[in-house]
Amino acid sequence: MPDPETMRAVEIAKPGGPEALSVTERPVPAPGPGEILIAVDHAGVNRPDVLQRMGAYDPPKGASDLPGLECAGTVAAVGPGVVRWQAGDRVCALLPGGGYAEYAVTPADHALRIPESLSMAEAAALPETFFTVWTNVFDRGRLRAGERFLVHGGTSGIGTTAIQLARARGARVFATAGSADKVAACEGLGAEGINYREADFVEVLRAAGGADLILDMVGGDYVARNLDALADDGRLVQIAFLGGAKVQANLAQVMTRRLTITGSTLRPRSVLDKARIAEALRDEVWPLLDSGRIAPVMDEVFALEEAGRAHARMEAGAHIGKIVLKVR
Repeated sequence: MPDPETMRAVEIAKPGGPEALSVTERPVPAPGPGEILIAVDHAGVNRPDVLQRMGAYDPPKGASDLPGLECAGTVAAVGPGVVRWQAGDRVCALLPGGGYAEYAVTPADHALRIPESLSMAEAAALPETFFTVWTNVFDRGRLRAGERFLVHGGTSGIGTTAIQLARARGARVFATAGSADKVAACEGLGAEGINYREADFVEVLRAAGGADLILDMVGGDYVARNLDALADDGRLVQIAFLGGAKVQANLAQVMTRRLTITGSTLRPRSVLDKARIAEALRDEVWPLLDSGRIAPVMDEVFALEEAGRAHARMEAGAHIGKIVLKVR
């Protein structure tokens, strides 16, 4: 059967709410040198997709304008110079964009094999969160066994991934969440849950000796509180700022207690940087998935045509784990 020339895709008609997402027809992209074309089975839904839909997060130069930063599917074609993959291989992959479509192109070195124990839907939930957690918690954050680790938003895709990986590598994990059900979900993954509506995470962490590492996506007034919650020589890694990007911090505390504040974004990083993260995941994390020690936490699966509903669920904040789209 010949490859199709067009595909169904979800585009952002214009910046706005979930209703801005609409199904359209697009040409099937062609893989360039070092790239693969994936027949997308499922695609992950992530907070950057929501920001892009709202007009607050433009794709990097050369990336597809379609939303979607991760997918799982089958290699449909390989570009010149690709030797790692061949047509028919089952892969999940980090994408520069374009995941909300029946076909997507990505650098071959940003794809990973799908663990045998996982479905396509589960595999589509891996790349964006695992790439993000690995590079921020273990590369930048340097989390070690025996350290105390706090992750905010413990039931998000990032949070559930961070809890599991940190626990698997021997850290003591704390996680904040905003309801009893969400706290219970964090605790089920091995974290010490903190309901931020009922308890002060600063007091909890200080009573435990302070956090050696905090992974935060809130920003705003959380930054000063995070610094208070850190142990001496502690590290704060910022990966988003849902509560605001401009903050006030006590630099005297940073200096006298030898604190480190750092952060990163994933999408704008170079192809080589992302390939290096993928290699680390192959070596350090995929064996944990193969053995069943960790697994993606799944929330809900929506049809491709229901991308707007998927975004609405994410924005409502009631989800626990990953939201994905079923493309085929």
